[in-house]
Amino acid sequence: MKKITLLIIAFLVFTGGSAVRSQTNHPWQGKKQLLVLTERGGQHGEFTDAGLKWIGKQSAKMNFEITEINNTAKINKDFLARFDAIIQLDYPPYGWTKDAEESFVEYIDRGLGGWIGFHHATLLGEFDGYPMWQWFSDFMGGIRFKNYIASLADGAVNVEIKTHPVMKNVAPSFVIADDEWYTFDRSPRANVDVLATVDESTYRPDSDIKMGDHPVIWTNTAKKARNVYFLIGHSRKLFDSEAFTTMFTNAIKWTTEQ
Repeated sequence: MKKITLLIIAFLVFTGGSAVRSQTNHPWQGKKQLLVLTERGGQHGEFTDAGLKWIGKQSAKMNFEITEINNTAKINKDFLARFDAIIQLDYPPYGWTKDAEESFVEYIDRGLGGWIGFHHATLLGEFDGYPMWQWFSDFMGGIRFKNYIASLADGAVNVEIKTHPVMKNVAPSFVIADDEWYTFDRSPRANVDVLATVDESTYRPDSDIKMGDHPVIWTNTAKKARNVYFLIGHSRKLFDSEAFTTMFTNAIKWTTEQ
């Protein structure tokens, strides 16, 4: 019996306990489970619809399953324990239930799964009668939403950390079409690892709404969860962009390899 116990302990040390987590949280026998939190309708509806269609196709290629929710009512610790990663597909960082907030914080801070956020996930401030979620602002680098290019503009994005897994097989520079290009009260650079920035001089049409150092893709390595945020995420045209879909594919792979 003593020998068997020692063998079990050795196995758990070698695997980091991952086998126990898999058996406990994922009864689906090997398929990764992704939670997709979506914002349906409105000005981001077309992006969300195109995104869900693309994710659906990728799920067959990459052997994962998705669960979509449109609000945070179901989110608690037990619910999130089912998932390898969360995709916040243009869902804002306010109006969450208290249980959802606390469960999400634990999920990210303890590294219980990965996270991919898009565009509207940094609508940080006082909106629709809700106060700013300070933890989420800190997660995103200590920023507050300031302005955006409502008329939309094309812009050239320059990769800064070419060796990051999210940037694998991505060109050093690429153009993103028809985005809103949020600006913030400060650059998040001091608190995050910036993977890419937009060159504001390349906006077409030009815009006076600029912030100087303008990160558009970043990760917060202070969190145990693998995470990546994409400021881009307004137009359905993004899913015709090889650079964007390559980064999205890479992000799914990377964030689910906890």
